[in-house]
Amino acid sequence: MILLYDSSFEGFLSVVFECYAHKLEPADVCTEESFQISAFSEKQFVPTQSSQAERVWKGWQKKLSSKLKQLPYQAFLSGERGIEFKLLQFARLSFTSPEPVDTNFGDPVILEIRKAARRVTQEAMRMIQFVRFQETKDGVFFSGVSPRYDVLSMTLYHFKNRFADQRWLVYDMKRDYGFYYDLSKIEEVTLNEKTFNVRDGRLSPDILNEGEVSYESLWNQYYKNITIKERLNLKCHKNHMPKRYWIYLTEKRNIPRSI
Repeated sequence: MILLYDSSFEGFLSVVFECYAHKLEPADVCTEESFQISAFSEKQFVPTQSSQAERVWKGWQKKLSSKLKQLPYQAFLSGERGIEFKLLQFARLSFTSPEPVDTNFGDPVILEIRKAARRVTQEAMRMIQFVRFQETKDGVFFSGVSPRYDVLSMTLYHFKNRFADQRWLVYDMKRDYGFYYDLSKIEEVTLNEKTFNVRDGRLSPDILNEGEVSYESLWNQYYKNITIKERLNLKCHKNHMPKRYWIYLTEKRNIPRSI
């Protein structure tokens, strides 16, 4: 038996509820999109039920250490192959133990969950560090990114507090969705018409604010002038700022590809 769900975290929690409610022992858990037909297995789709998901999540959090309440969600956002089944195993371990098991690094399942969560949190931090905004003619600050993991939701608290007086839109080009802040609330959006380069997130020149090009030019000049060529350490530089993020950075757009 392979259980399928709609790829949302609520959907996965509904799968956990279904396993306990009907005493299911699935061989795997995966999304509808990633399911591969096999002659030796049967599938069952589990619909998302918000009430069931909320019940599982509240119960699960009571079983986690105080500093690791978001651990299952962070690991889930990795989207790595097989992470759902590992999380299901983690849930079973959590619910059957009187004490939190999330610090038991001797268990291979828990170790993999912790590693996945750590990779996700690192990616979220790098999105916060390396995001660059461009201002449009209508005063919206736009940033297009393609993070390795689905981490936009983990960056919203920072952006809302850091740019509380600006309207902004952070868009995940890889997953084709984003979040828009209108000075009062944040809502999830999907853009049907792409007015930006889907590779590097650069906006079309005809919708950029008139001063945006000048600001970018000044920033590039500043970056160039403060650079001490004799003290360049590219190995250290790439370690602190991985090359795959350079494509989003205004100050890196003119760097030769050979570096």
